[in-house]
Amino acid sequence: MKPIHKRNIRRALPLALSVSAMLPLSSSAKEIIHDAEYYVLKAQHGDQWAKQDKEINEKLAALRSKFGTPPNIIHIMWDDTPVGEVGIPALQQLRGFTTPNINKLAAEGINFTRMYTEPSCTQSRAAVVTGRHSVRSGMTQVGFPFEYGGLRKDEVTMAEVLGNVGYATAFYGKWHLGDIEESYVNKQGFDDAVWEPYNQFPIIYGPQAEIAGGVLPTTAVPDIYPDDPFEMDKDWRTMGHCAVLQGKKGGPVRELVQPGDLPGWYKNMEDNKTRTLSFIDKNVAAKKPFYIAYWPELIAFLPFKERKTLSGGFLQEGLARFDPFVGDLMEHLKAKGIAENTLVILMADNGPMTHNGPPGMVETLYRGGKGDYLEGGIRVPAMAWWPGMIEAGQTVGDIIHETDLFTTFARLAGAEKHIPTDRVIDGVDQTSLLINGNSNSRRDYVHIYTGEIYAATVKGRFKRHWVGDLPGLSGASFYDLYNDTREVQPKMLPGFTMKGMFNAMRARHEIWNEKYPHSLEARGHPFTNIENARPETVKASKARFNQNEVPFDVEEVMKRTRELENFEANWGIK
Repeated sequence: MKPIHKRNIRRALPLALSVSAMLPLSSSAKEIIHDAEYYVLKAQHGDQWAKQDKEINEKLAALRSKFGTPPNIIHIMWDDTPVGEVGIPALQQLRGFTTPNINKLAAEGINFTRMYTEPSCTQSRAAVVTGRHSVRSGMTQVGFPFEYGGLRKDEVTMAEVLGNVGYATAFYGKWHLGDIEESYVNKQGFDDAVWEPYNQFPIIYGPQAEIAGGVLPTTAVPDIYPDDPFEMDKDWRTMGHCAVLQGKKGGPVRELVQPGDLPGWYKNMEDNKTRTLSFIDKNVAAKKPFYIAYWPELIAFLPFKERKTLSGGFLQEGLARFDPFVGDLMEHLKAKGIAENTLVILMADNGPMTHNGPPGMVETLYRGGKGDYLEGGIRVPAMAWWPGMIEAGQTVGDIIHETDLFTTFARLAGAEKHIPTDRVIDGVDQTSLLINGNSNSRRDYVHIYTGEIYAATVKGRFKRHWVGDLPGLSGASFYDLYNDTREVQPKMLPGFTMKGMFNAMRARHEIWNEKYPHSLEARGHPFTNIENARPETVKASKARFNQNEVPFDVEEVMKRTRELENFEANWGIK
């Protein structure tokens, strides 16, 4: 990454300091601390926002009076999908598959065209659940067995915020935010939880995948091979991890599915659909508002035996199988009489896995994919459905970032006072965008990190790459996203009109980062206190060595493993 030279920061300071009077100086005022760029917009539009907020509050109060509770919230987020892959039937026809129910939901609500995420699974999920860029919580690496880490207990999650105002909270699906005890979902504010500590890939760590070549020989199931007389270290493999865990708030945690159990994995995927509907029923009967984070897995990294699409791609096959549930969910909410009091958000967590990914992962509209700071890695399909509150048939061009869901959900629930005020919250309240529609976003900027590298900045229609510059551009990779959607024509002299603006944005952002430093991922031994732990899981939850038997610090080695998992900053630069 090219750091901003001190003289460039000094040149940007007049612009950076021009908003200093608006920035909260400490958390004593108990106001939410946003990224510095937010205050620039607030200074210009604050009066208009205040007027909108008054009208919004009246609508929310009327809704609460009608139903007796604040609105229910269902957030559905799956993996690795490019913009246009769902919600646009014409593009699906070109791709050889269809999702009629997802398309119907988009047509009956808002179809977002500029939903931004983080560029990978763990990063994206940490950002959604905390309302903060993942770099702030230290959740910057994609977790695999064994991660020896996870989301810190002092991060405040969406479930904790909403739980404080009486919401019932549930999580079903792919968590991917750690394998240590403090990162367990039922210890992060959720009342009911069934979750995968990692992603879909480790489920195939079994004989079927190893024989089929899904993983390298002897790396997952050495027992199916003859003994290797030259292998001296028999315990290096990551054996004993759990594929699916289950628990309730304050209760024990149990392993539900073991690695290699593909039938169990696919059964659990279906069970999560049933769990979602049952959780709705339970809380409708109790007249209690609910928040469900249902983050379905869609696939494992082994193909289905039969095909439901002409595409045949892993992603498309998974979407076609998940799509009927979306229709069932909408009809279920209507049948329960709560559709008008329930916000449903559908979206992907990041762009397609175009780098060494499975079949069917393609760029579609934007260049790049998972792991990239290009638009293809961080722009995803997203839609919102809320009959009576969200006007149907909208295609919205405003910028919205996944962290905004955190603050928006809190606003809808009347839980803003429970958002922490001792740290930066990147999410901004987008209730006005939901209710008032196109051109009512409260952000026109995005800060883009790949891992811990500040890689690019978006401001409106323009974007600047801070890394990966091609030779001869003097560090000036400016892009017009309206006229160069694939980011292949960086501008130098025509883009210098924006250089000062981007420098000031970055200076403000980095000065604010210094004032509110990032946290680190929590570290520890994996899978402790699993009620029904297998012997190999118990073994994995302890140190491999007795500290007295080796001259190095075992704990320090475990803490440093994350530093070996860096993103490639130049992914997508061809």
